[in-house]
Parts: sequence; structure tokens; C-alpha cells
Amino acid sequence: MPGLGNGNVFRCVLCDLNTQHDFLDEGALCRARNADSFVLAARRVVAWGKWNHVPVVSSIDSHRDDESTHDGFAQHCVDGTQGQDKLCWSLFGSHFSVEGDNTIAVPLDLFEHYQQVIFRKRTHDLFCNPKADRYLTQLPVDEYILFGVGLEHSLKSLALGLLARNKRVTVVAVACGYWNPSEADLALWRMHAKGGDLVKVGRLLLRRLR
Repeated sequence: MPGLGNGNVFRCVLCDLNTQHDFLDEGALCRARNADSFVLAARRVVAWGKWNHVPVVSSIDSHRDDESTHDGFAQHCVDGTQGQDKLCWSLFGSHFSVEGDNTIAVPLDLFEHYQQVIFRKRTHDLFCNPKADRYLTQLPVDEYILFGVGLEHSLKSLALGLLARNKRVTVVAVACGYWNPSEADLALWRMHAKGGDLVKVGRLLLRRLR
């Protein structure tokens, strides 16, 4: 099993949020403002995770084609479209998608078989997915390391939710995509004020788990 420390507890688990075409492709209607610099930083985080065999919990923004848009965003990440797909570099060699059915039934031993577990996210908050909530809450892990898109909403909600559940949270700040710089700065401040650790990519890359 990858990433296990003493006592069958994962030393760390990466949380990769919304690394999808509709948020990061050139010309995408909902492209993150810092998409170019984000991709450079996030690819280094992913490479570190692959090298060290770190388990990964990922989310994909997932909307039905008849949903109305919100927060001024164009329609995006519609089920079954290429725009919803994760970028190829954000997929790990062995991955599994957990489909939602409004229950909390999810195997807690998925990391025995896969390095990456992917959940759908219908709202900004991944904890609104009952399976993701149970998995993240009950997984035995020392530290969650967060990166992805978007900092103002999805990452902030996940970080604050994990901290409220007494989890240790580290955020790779430069590997977080955003649209509004001032709201992004406020989100980082709130995560730090609640006990989250903000790190640079270089500091993360110095860590060796193998």
C-alpha cells in the first residue's frame, strides 16, 4: 500500500481539485486567471506525488447540461464533455472513479488497489458529496496536502472542512488556480488563520517518502 507510515496510517495524501480542461485550456471560457503559472507548479506537485507513490484524492467539477450557471461562470464541466475531463498529466497510473448515488457507501480500502481515487463534485464543496465526505473523514492519514482549482471556493471549502474535522492541512499556495486575486488572497489567509500550513513547491519537493 503506497504512502503508509507507522501504525497503518498514511503519512500524507494529496488532494487534487478540478484540474480539468474547462478551467485550464487555452481559450477555455472558465480558464483560471493564473492558469499558466498554476500548470507549471501543479505538474511539479504531481511529479513529486508519482515519484513518492503518494495516494491521491481528486475531484472533478461535474454539471448536468440543463443546469443553470452560477457565480457568473459560463456553462462548464458538463457531464460527458471533453471540457470536464482531467488533464492527462493529472491522472496517475492506477486510478478509480467513485460514482455518486447519494449514499455514504464507499470502500475505505481503495488505496490498497489504486493510487488515485476520483470523486465528482456538483457544488463548490467536495464535502457535499456524501461518499467523499466519509472517505476523507475516516481515512487514516497524518496530513492532507492540497492543490488545484479554484482557490476562492473549492480549495477553501475543502481546507476549512478538513480543519474542522481536526485534520492536518497543508496548502501548496502557488499550485492553486484562481480567478479573483483578492478573494484568493483572503482564502489563503482564512486557511492559515484556521491552522492550515501554506508551503511553496520547493519546500514540498524536498520531502522524500520513499
